[in-house]
Amino acid sequence: MKKILLSLLTVLFLGVILNCSSMPDKNPHLQRQWMMVSFDGFSKDQLIANKAEINLTSSVVNGEIQGSAYMGCNRMTFTSKFKKGGKVKISQGASTMKACEDVKLETAFQKKFETMTKYSIEGHFLTLSDGKGNTMKFVAADWD
Repeated sequence: MKKILLSLLTVLFLGVILNCSSMPDKNPHLQRQWMMVSFDGFSKDQLIANKAEINLTSSVVNGEIQGSAYMGCNRMTFTSKFKKGGKVKISQGASTMKACEDVKLETAFQKKFETMTKYSIEGHFLTLSDGKGNTMKFVAADWD
């Protein structure tokens, strides 16, 4: 009886380990909602008024985070792959097509977002940069 119980527990334990190892790793320091605080000459007040943000809390598929962004009018989706060494690859997905009065921030964001190739996380701040002096800085939305 002990051998059967031990064998059953071993099989269950191995099943749990194998299942967990096939799941993508979550990175709680990265996979969160980020509020934009600095970008391309826009004031912090403008960014706050537009509720400018990227959301990296969605699913992970093949190592890529399915994310979304909002800059005051349309919701945008994208995929991003954050790699070791501070490298990132962002691919634009789709966007809603609402007609809005002021889309300057949204247009500037869409133009530069995919060009970001580097990232760093310092405390509660995420910075994306392109290596040419262009940056986007965010603060974690769950930070007080």
